[in-house]
Formats: sequence, C-alpha cells, structure tokens
Amino acid sequence: MRFKIGKNLNSVRKKRRLSLDKVAELTSVSKAMLGQIERGESIPSVNILWKIATGLKVSFSSLLADVEEDKETLLIHHSNITPIIEEDGQMRIYPQFIFESNRGFEVFNIELEPGCIHRSPPHDEGVEEYISLLEGVLEIVIGENVYLLNKGDAIRYLANKEHIYRNISDQLTIFHHLIYYFA
Repeated sequence: MRFKIGKNLNSVRKKRRLSLDKVAELTSVSKAMLGQIERGESIPSVNILWKIATGLKVSFSSLLADVEEDKETLLIHHSNITPIIEEDGQMRIYPQFIFESNRGFEVFNIELEPGCIHRSPPHDEGVEEYISLLEGVLEIVIGENVYLLNKGDAIRYLANKEHIYRNISDQLTIFHHLIYYFA
C-alpha cells in the first residue's frame, strides 16, 4: 500500500510540475514527510492523506490504488483489499471503489473497534458523505450536531465541517462509506 501511495503522489506532483516544496505549501504536510511517502518509507495517516488530497484537489482514493480502466464489470474481493489501519489498529478502512473522474465518487467499508473515535477534518466544499451502518452502533458528530445510527440506518451530510465517528458500543461497528464529489 505505501508504495502505491508514494507512486500516486509522485505521479500527481510530476504531472503538475510541482516541487516537494510547493506540495508542502499546498497541503501543510512537511517536505520531509512528503519525500518519505513518495519513497515508500512512510505510510501516512488518514488525516495526512486528506491534507494531501485536499491541498492537491484530488480524491482521497486516487492516492491509494492503481486505477482500473473502464470495464463493464469490476469485481472486488474483500480478501484482496489491503486496509488502511488507523487509531492504533482500532480503525480499518477498506477501499472498494477508488475515485474515477467520470463517476465522481469513491466507496469504502470501515470497521471501528469498540470505543474507537476518529476525527476527520473538514473537506473541500462540494463533498458529501453517505454512510450506511451495517453492524453495531455509530455516533457521528458533524459540527455541533450529534447523530446516532443503529444497524440499518443511513445518513448523508456535507463534509465541509469536522466530523467525528465514534463506536459507542461494545461490539465491532461496520459501515459502508461513500464520498461524492459534486463540485
């Protein structure tokens, strides 16, 4: 995974003819960290990936995997997905469908261990998130508002405010997460 992220970051940077200094300025991620990511020496956290994606105005998942060419059918086997591990192993993000510009969205399955809390910084204007809760109980804080989701519940929201995901149960929480870029 770390080599794909570094390769994809390097590809975006070179296509735009940006120096590491310029990318650091755009993303608020240090030049040293960006270099380590590009060389595959460091696996960035989700929050660092979001800073890079937001600063470069690319989708989150475009940094994660090789983009498949358009095909009529694309089958994704869960066992073939390398998860992104966050919050000291308490959060696992499984990228299912990465962003393609002709589609405008990306899809993840996310697992939160009991008690896990994950803060997501605000995204750019024109980004919506859709969550469908598959297992467990999930509390979502969006700005000043708190929402409680039980199995089978779903929510859609503009992601331009900090949002916090909390597994407030004593069981694994699993949700389907779609990010839609409409701007």
